[in-house]
Parts: sequence; C-alpha cells; structure tokens
Amino acid sequence: MSAQLLDGRKVAAEVKAQVKKEAEAFYARNGRKMGLAVILVGDNFASGVYVNNKIAACNENCIKSFSYKLPESTTEEELIELIHKLNANTMVDGILVQLPLPPHIRPSVVLPHISVDKDADGFLAENAGNLMLGIPSLNACTPAGIIELLHSTGRKIDGANAVVIGRSNIVGKPIALMLLQNNATVTICHSHTENLTDFTHNADILVVAVGKKHVVNGDMIKKGAIVIDVGMHREDGKLCGDVDFESAREVAGYITPVPGGVGPMTIAMLLKNIVKAALRLE
Repeated sequence: MSAQLLDGRKVAAEVKAQVKKEAEAFYARNGRKMGLAVILVGDNFASGVYVNNKIAACNENCIKSFSYKLPESTTEEELIELIHKLNANTMVDGILVQLPLPPHIRPSVVLPHISVDKDADGFLAENAGNLMLGIPSLNACTPAGIIELLHSTGRKIDGANAVVIGRSNIVGKPIALMLLQNNATVTICHSHTENLTDFTHNADILVVAVGKKHVVNGDMIKKGAIVIDVGMHREDGKLCGDVDFESAREVAGYITPVPGGVGPMTIAMLLKNIVKAALRLE
C-alpha cells in the first residue's frame, strides 16, 4: 500500500486561516495591521521570487508588508542602519533579511542587529538558545512547519523514535530540539554517520535534510514510518528531494511530496511568527 501524502499546501492553508483571524482581530483592537519588513539586497532572481511570495502571503492575510530592495553596492553599515530604524519602528513587528546576501556583506555581522523580538526567521542566537532551553520564542520556520505536518497525521510524536539526517542550524538542529520537546527519542545522523540504515530502520519519524538528492530510498525506511523530505533539487526539469520518492512511498505510512510538502509550510510559519511577535509587543 502506498503512503498517504502529507499535503503541505492544505496544512499551510489551515495555518494561514488562523493567522488571518488573529491578524484581523489585532487590526480591530489596535487600528493598525501587523507589519513585516522584508529586506532584499542585490538582484538574486531566486531571492526576488521568495520575497515576492512572502509579501503576497502577508497581503492575503491582513499583514502589512514593508519592502526594502537595496542595491548590490549596499554596505554592511548601511544595512545595519536600516535594521536599527526598523527595530525602532512601532509599525514593524517582524524583520526579515533575505539570504543569501552579496559576498561583501557578512550575515554573522548584520543579522545580530535585528531585535530578538522582531526576528521573523527565528535564526538569531538568542532565539536558538531559547529553543534549546525550552523558553517560548520565535522559532525557525521550516522546522516549526515540520512539527505542524507531523501533528496533522494524528500520530503521536510522544514516545516515537525520530531520526534527523542533517545537522544544519536552519533545519537539522532546531527540528531535533523541537522533536525532543514533543517527547520523541531523537537521533541526529550526518555525513560522518556510519551504517546509516541501522538508524533509519528504527525511525518512526524520519526527517531528511541534507541537501543531497536521493540520500534515502525505500530499503532504508521502517514500514509505516512518517517521512519528511526537506530537500529540493532539479532533475531532468523536474523537482525532487533528498528522498527517492517512488521507492519510499511503497514503504512509508506518510510522506511529504516535493514540491508541495515542507515548502508551503515555511511561509505559513513565517506568518505565524509575525502574529507571535506582534502579540508579544502589543
């Protein structure tokens, strides 16, 4: 029997509906919309598409977007100055600097200037530290979206064996911590893990986020497992993930497609972060 598809678009729509409801109530109470400032430096085409998608999602869900498109020649000092202005702007509840930045601008220098209370991406060290300590905070959007997808299956995370393949600061580490907060028993695997299949065969929940095409196939998956594919690659003009979808779907209980799985959840959880930030600042 083929796995049930985890429809990220459907779950994202449900999250956005709740966001819109809370955003409209905030507008009624305060006479202003929640606000997200999005900063794009340079002319990276893919980044421009992502920014436009985020702005459109805001506009559709009663959140005001403030768009700043800066030239490639923008200096670190100029970008930091803009961030400080946005930190002080009471109309802005969240700030997002679209990555990647031009080579002469160091994210490690610029991003820490964003107020921890307006960290829309949930990437700042303080918010990452809060996640580790179990303190409510603004969380990284993709991992938070994965948790929403897992809840949508109706299966319990509590007590499950969860294996995360990948240890990035954006997905691997935070999703491992979020799974741990939900009382899963978590194993993190990576490029130096030996006998990877020994771990994946024991996974009730398998999150694959390594950025390499078809790292996991059906032979590596426990029958009935939930498989979350975070990868995104282009092959013969089509998109595919880190998991070999066709073989995996014959074994898994649930699986995310690529595209249409994890991707739609990231923007939905960004909007949820704006709501969280606005309510904390209200």
